[in-house]
Amino acid sequence: MQKLTVILGILALASANAHAQAGCETVKMADPGWSDIAATNAITGFLLTGMGYKPKVDTLAVPITFGGLKDGKVDVFLGNWMPAQQGFYDKFVANGDVVQLAKNLDGTEFTLAVPDYVWDAGVHDFADLNKFADKFDKKIYGIGSGAPANISLQEIIKKNDFDLGQWKLIESSEQAMLAEVSRAVKKQRFVTFLGWTPHPMNVQLKMHYLKGGEQYFGDTGSVYTLTRKGYAQSCPNVGKLLTNLSFTQDMENSIMAQVANDKVSNADAAKAWIKANPAVLDKWLDGVKTVDGKDALAAVKAQL
Repeated sequence: MQKLTVILGILALASANAHAQAGCETVKMADPGWSDIAATNAITGFLLTGMGYKPKVDTLAVPITFGGLKDGKVDVFLGNWMPAQQGFYDKFVANGDVVQLAKNLDGTEFTLAVPDYVWDAGVHDFADLNKFADKFDKKIYGIGSGAPANISLQEIIKKNDFDLGQWKLIESSEQAMLAEVSRAVKKQRFVTFLGWTPHPMNVQLKMHYLKGGEQYFGDTGSVYTLTRKGYAQSCPNVGKLLTNLSFTQDMENSIMAQVANDKVSNADAAKAWIKANPAVLDKWLDGVKTVDGKDALAAVKAQL
């Protein structure tokens, strides 16, 4: 009788584990439409697919992503740029509604930038912008509506910091913003825009980052991986992978540059980078299994 009870207990545990695992098979991720997050999502997606999971990426604005994480509709977000997203951190992470699981990138820059000829004309600081207000047409080019960086720029305008109270923020997608910058550069027209690294723009454009906005954007920053509350506990295998995942500036720039220059997909560029640098898999997949409990390292390498 005791043996039967033990057997039934083992079967019940196995059934519960299988049920929990089944609930983790699809990994719901978010992308605000940024090139860097598309690259890191592609890396993560390749790993998850090799492990037998089904990554699902939805394009969502940052506020919607945080709300989705809080409501359990999004599992993972690899793009928690800090300190640029401090407001969202305070609202969602600090109180435990969303979990900041791990740091995945260090040494980022994210602030206003100008082309080299604007820099050479004397625009080195936020405080220099209004000296050339007419040349800039009093416009600042930002990214998608609702992005934390745009909110900071709107606050600067509202407070008339740096005498920018009469300026206007032009919100658009990353691609549309950079297209406008490229048009301005061709005509040597004055333009200021949100720039960040890692991103191919740092290679494609001769550009400089402005000083003076550290109160809003920080001096240097980091990017963190967020999950919905309880995700790493309910899906510990994926949680272990996400905890292991860290990227480098060179890695992300290389993948994004291949996408931009060679017109390949993020998925193909990520796979090509991993194939050329397979040693990264040892750290990323340390202690990680496939969805059915086998060796993840062997399974992922078999996909290269």
